[in-house]
Amino acid sequence: MGWFLGLGTLGLVLLVLSLAFDGVLEGVLDSVGGGLDGFLSLPVIAGFVSALGFTGAIVLGTTGTGAGVATGAGVAAGGVVGWVTWRFSRALLRDGDAPAPQGEDLTGTSGTVVTPIPVGGYGEVLLYLAGQPVKYAAKAEAPVARGTEVWVEAVLTSTSVAVRPVQR
Repeated sequence: MGWFLGLGTLGLVLLVLSLAFDGVLEGVLDSVGGGLDGFLSLPVIAGFVSALGFTGAIVLGTTGTGAGVATGAGVAAGGVVGWVTWRFSRALLRDGDAPAPQGEDLTGTSGTVVTPIPVGGYGEVLLYLAGQPVKYAAKAEAPVARGTEVWVEAVLTSTSVAVRPVQR
């Protein structure tokens, strides 16, 4: 039973290592795996080894069968846990279909002036990019007071925009 508990503990240690060194050890397993698309990832191996060890220890301790039956049950349980871990990680990684927000997405959006915009100079506006508040330097053709709602006419640089006051 000591071997099985050791394998279960080794699986938990591998899982902690995979969380602590996210992706560092994956390169080694990718070169060995030959393109198995994450099936030999460290979380999958950790789940398999841990389930094999703990299931083998439970079967060996609760039944009167030998180590062979306990190993078989552990391998079966490890296979299921490894497969579920692999499918779960693929589902998490598949959520990358939406394009990343770009600064150009700000054109036509509204915001609020947080630092007054002088004639020919820059002030600051608070805009929302992908739901997150972001401050941009802002330029306008006429002076704009603090607290005024503005529309973004153009994106000048990655950190500045041209705005005009909203007229209601």
